[in-house]
Amino acid sequence: MTKGVEIAANAFNALSIVLAARNNLQTWWTGIIGCVLFVIVFFNAKLYADVTLQIFFIVTSFIGWWSWLRRNHGEILQVRHVRPLPLFLMLAVGILVTVFYGWLLHRFTDAYAPFFDSVILVFSVLGQLLLMWRRYESWCCWLLVNSIAVPLYAHRGLTITAILYTAFWINAVIALVRWRKLIQPA
Repeated sequence: MTKGVEIAANAFNALSIVLAARNNLQTWWTGIIGCVLFVIVFFNAKLYADVTLQIFFIVTSFIGWWSWLRRNHGEILQVRHVRPLPLFLMLAVGILVTVFYGWLLHRFTDAYAPFFDSVILVFSVLGQLLLMWRRYESWCCWLLVNSIAVPLYAHRGLTITAILYTAFWINAVIALVRWRKLIQPA
């Protein structure tokens, strides 16, 4: 059953990620289904930060869906850059939270690779928030996350998920190029 759930989770998330790179609203509902399934997969693999992350994704996917539908004077939310100071602050807080959460997992759970798992959690949260706000830099976060997730998931025996995250890495590169063409001045 676990392999079947892993395959289904990957299928829905693959569709969601491709739709996100294409700036397509359908990314949100497909992502919600994939995340619900990944809660089961990651719990069984003792990747608890990833379970937390999937719950976060479910909640924020509903918010992102609403955000992308939101109209601002009749216009759809546009792709933009994050200004330098807020971006620096986000990165600094992200690093601090990563270290703290990794320590918590290391100290109080039987989590596998707690610090790497924490990087995936924290920078996925940042990437998701930036994606919800249609910020170009979201794809840089996804490149970092996928670069760490691929070997971690492969080492935990989640081969299908590792392969998919390799495809996500490629998709993030394509999205960087595609979204760069969509950027609107601040």
